[in-house]
Amino acid sequence: MTKRALLVGINDYPGTQNDLMGCLNDVTNLYDVLVKYFGFQPGDIRMLTNARAKTQTVLDALAGLVEKSQSGDVLVFQYSGHGSQVRDLDGDELKDHKDEILCPYDCDWDSRFIRDDDLAELFSPLKQGVLLEVILDSCHSGTGTREMIVDRGLAGTAAAVDLWGKEAGIRQRFLAPPADVALRADEIFGEELPLRRVGRLEKSSERKTMEHILWAACRSNQYSADAYLAGRFSGAFTYFFCKHIRSAEGAVPRAELLKRVRASLRFEGFSQVPQLEGAKKRKELSVFSPEL
Repeated sequence: MTKRALLVGINDYPGTQNDLMGCLNDVTNLYDVLVKYFGFQPGDIRMLTNARAKTQTVLDALAGLVEKSQSGDVLVFQYSGHGSQVRDLDGDELKDHKDEILCPYDCDWDSRFIRDDDLAELFSPLKQGVLLEVILDSCHSGTGTREMIVDRGLAGTAAAVDLWGKEAGIRQRFLAPPADVALRADEIFGEELPLRRVGRLEKSSERKTMEHILWAACRSNQYSADAYLAGRFSGAFTYFFCKHIRSAEGAVPRAELLKRVRASLRFEGFSQVPQLEGAKKRKELSVFSPEL
């Protein structure tokens, strides 16, 4: 059995005013957890950050991760960075007609981004008995119904209103598309179409040939927070995800880990509600565990 991971973190978004602060820390945080508690070898963990995390590079790395896998292997894919939505082109999004996307370093809104469909297609060739655990700390939200995230210590203050200001210490991991792209995504001008739940990748996990686990940092209509916690910036979800794994020394069922992370986020004043997708039997097993 081999354990491999691809960890992607992007703080720098050139040409925008929407740089993030905590995504590189997310990558190093999860790297440390995988090595210390789950037996991942440093040489089997690939990290792509900032300018190295371009669209084709990430897609090629994911394809390589899948192609090398054999039954019994454990694979981890982490993405920390901006998320967004674009118009669905293949007609499989019957409710909102939008695809959720990950926004790599070179995102250009025309072809250089990663659709949920792209991920499902990349993961579909996984061999039977391979466990894939996906961790997405990014926003999956539309422009009209995104929830605000308020720092617990600043709630009700003027500083909390400026979520992009240094005083608040919070940024949203949502990259708003340009106006022309946003209008193409809305079939009814001026009216936001209904949002659907996170879980698009589940279409590939219905196949018996793979065991798929998806961790999403928030619901599909929420922000994912890039926040100042314990003396440095991190994804709020990733910070508490890793913190509770360390507290349990790696021995914590996924369902229990989800409860603990949700409770910590709620206690600290974050409105985002993390999601866990996958087979019920897997949710009762320890995180990153392939055993049935």
